[in-house]
Amino acid sequence: MSRKMKNKVITNLKIERIASEGKCVGHHDGKVVFVANVAPGDVVDVRITKGKSSFMEGEAIHFHEYSKDRIEPFCSHFGTCGGCKWQHIHYDLQKEYKRQQVVDQFERIAKVPIPEVLPILGSAKTQYYRNKLDFTFSNKKWLTLDQIRSEEDFDRNALGFHIPKMFDKIIDIDHCYLQGGISNDVRNELRAFALEHKLSFYDIKGQSGLLRNLIIRSTSTGQTMVIVQFGEDNPESIGLVMEFLKQKFPEITSLIYVVNTKGNETYNDLDLVTFSGLPYIEEEMEGLRFRIGPKSFYQTNSEQAYELYKVARDFANLQGDEVVYDLYTGTGTIANFVAKKAKQVIGVEYVEAAIEDAKLNSQLNGIDNTLFYAGDMKDILTDEFVASHAAPDLIITDPPRAGMDEKVVQMLLRLESPKIVYVSCNPATQARDLALLGEKYQVKKIQPVDMFPQTFHVENVVLLTLKK
Repeated sequence: MSRKMKNKVITNLKIERIASEGKCVGHHDGKVVFVANVAPGDVVDVRITKGKSSFMEGEAIHFHEYSKDRIEPFCSHFGTCGGCKWQHIHYDLQKEYKRQQVVDQFERIAKVPIPEVLPILGSAKTQYYRNKLDFTFSNKKWLTLDQIRSEEDFDRNALGFHIPKMFDKIIDIDHCYLQGGISNDVRNELRAFALEHKLSFYDIKGQSGLLRNLIIRSTSTGQTMVIVQFGEDNPESIGLVMEFLKQKFPEITSLIYVVNTKGNETYNDLDLVTFSGLPYIEEEMEGLRFRIGPKSFYQTNSEQAYELYKVARDFANLQGDEVVYDLYTGTGTIANFVAKKAKQVIGVEYVEAAIEDAKLNSQLNGIDNTLFYAGDMKDILTDEFVASHAAPDLIITDPPRAGMDEKVVQMLLRLESPKIVYVSCNPATQARDLALLGEKYQVKKIQPVDMFPQTFHVENVVLLTLKK
């Protein structure tokens, strides 16, 4: 961006609509201007931070008019914390914008005939809907401008979330509206205990400090898992922290810790220690129980995951004699969820630990018509693999945000399964894949599902049928 354009201020910009990734759009001198933390209907002055030949990005520095659709954010951390960025927009409008996001992506990218996009399935809970949160300890607490200008001497230890685009700065969270139960109490009590006992908070740049990370998982069955990640192998201090949590919160059913002295917070390759309780918690869905370990993946909105899976099952319309391929099966939640209505379900997933969870969950629920395989999808799903199993009557695919590898898409075209149910957390990459699948498939149904209220994220389920 030219120096001339950077820091230029555009005055009285009318914000017109919401675009991708939650930013809003206005127009100035024939260019699109993307602005964060505003709402359609706002009139603002914008300082330009980035510019290209066809668009600019900026930040609102003054509001002349506020949108009539704005509401008062409920969280004191709104605007600083990186989560819940749409608190200032009424939930009914959030749902409209998310549905429109799906429409826009499909029209712009998929470029295949599509039916009317169904009304989005909203979440019954718009607060306290998550079952898993990760909090980070840091000795580099984020200070607001007002705090800095006050010249007070603030304690710089914090337990909370990363400031967007600043890996080493953490906002200290007083109350988070994302997770209910004992989550806020555990975080606040542990922070207070650590400060009282002068335990060191992690220094991410120096790669030192005792307390590194706190993960809290909960289930609709009332179980809670707490995982504390320590940056130092100090048995005495570790025991002090874990015993405090055990005594203070007897309702924790799975209390676990891990010592991690690596350069990142991932712990899938590390040994975890169950300090008290069981090494897992269990979620329930239609009488099925899913065991969730400290390394297991499970949809982070349990209630809405059930709605999502019901849509996928309804689109599948299984009659009981079908062979189903469940691609990117994860811990086999969808596979086990639809198994009782299928002849056989074959799940494939890259993460080997997840496949072990999938097998265990089938065993726990007495499901004997599932098979699970671990490996890279494009390497597993081959002509030889299909030849050694029955050909699929239905394919369910739920890939990561990047969508499906093109080799996988080409394999689906060769398989010519009568139906494909495509579950996606990213309508843009889903639309890209549908453009390729459009060679042999037609889109029959499109159902957006809101898994994450107060954010721009939207899940989407599409039913594809083989062209005749």
